[in-house]
Amino acid sequence: MYPRLRINLAHLRRNVRTLSRLCAQHGIRITGVTKVFRGDPIIADILIQGGISMLGDSRVANLRRLEGLPAEKWLIRPPMLSETEDLVRFADASLNSEIEVIRAIDREALRQGRRHKIILMADLGDIREGYVDYGELLADARETALMRGAELYGLGVNLTCFSFVQPDAGKMAELCALAQRISDAVGFPLPVVSGGNSATIDLMLRGGIPEGVNNLRLGESVLFGKERAKYQFLPDTFRDVFTLECEIVELKEKPSLPWGQIGVDSYGNRPSPVDRGPHRLKAVCALGKQDFDAETALPLDPGILMLGASSDHLMLDLTDSERSYHVGDSVALQLGYFSTMRAFTSDYVEKVYEDQL
Repeated sequence: MYPRLRINLAHLRRNVRTLSRLCAQHGIRITGVTKVFRGDPIIADILIQGGISMLGDSRVANLRRLEGLPAEKWLIRPPMLSETEDLVRFADASLNSEIEVIRAIDREALRQGRRHKIILMADLGDIREGYVDYGELLADARETALMRGAELYGLGVNLTCFSFVQPDAGKMAELCALAQRISDAVGFPLPVVSGGNSATIDLMLRGGIPEGVNNLRLGESVLFGKERAKYQFLPDTFRDVFTLECEIVELKEKPSLPWGQIGVDSYGNRPSPVDRGPHRLKAVCALGKQDFDAETALPLDPGILMLGASSDHLMLDLTDSERSYHVGDSVALQLGYFSTMRAFTSDYVEKVYEDQL
């Protein structure tokens, strides 16, 4: 059945081992981010087998799928007040920046007879989640430390996800200094100081992370062997853990340029097609933006040119391929982060697990 997502578990195991080893050499524990694959317990278990004891996701529904796995579960997006009950039930910890939400977590944890760990988030310039008023941060840390249902667990930062501010030694030193101020204020050291995501890997490998940072929340580097600061693939990792196959439903010779008056697309942009000649072998595949992200996918056949996609059609140029394609044949795409996330989200994409190097 197509479209079909192939997941190479053996290649994933190698990636997990490599990243676990690299991070351990720098005193860093990994929280493995599971949101790309919607908290799929088969894949999450591979992370645990490779030595990752903490899993993080941005959706409580995904954490619910991980309920039976022996790992500490984090919600890595500030919680909604409306999901507090399920948050406490299915997550052991969460990243927070609003005292009103922390108070609600405290009340709900007491009601359920549980303890829920709070990691406060500092905004160090990316202007996404986190405190920019560090006086407010310290006050909320003091209040959280006195709670009986919520437990002050750590301090974290997120970079390169919105404004694409890069992690550097100065940002990490500032994070450690804030963590120390909180520890001094509450009277005990914070167990977790989380220095960001896969964009911090390059800094770590260059020795730029101070000793006080002891955690990274990693998804892209573990799953794709890729750090996000310089977008380099890491040695001894595989980039082909996820491969998407789609079926050709039309194959015809067509001109490269459209004819008629051209309007704008769904985002208000006017297409600028490239003239490659009047006779090109064009394929239409049964796959679209609902199922994957064309901008973070690449045909495995180097002779195939990806022209673009609509909601449920993928247009390819096969003219320069050395292979002979026919209607009903499949085309394989190597997926990146966002394309994989969308493929897992789509119920129209079949998931197939393989275990071979």
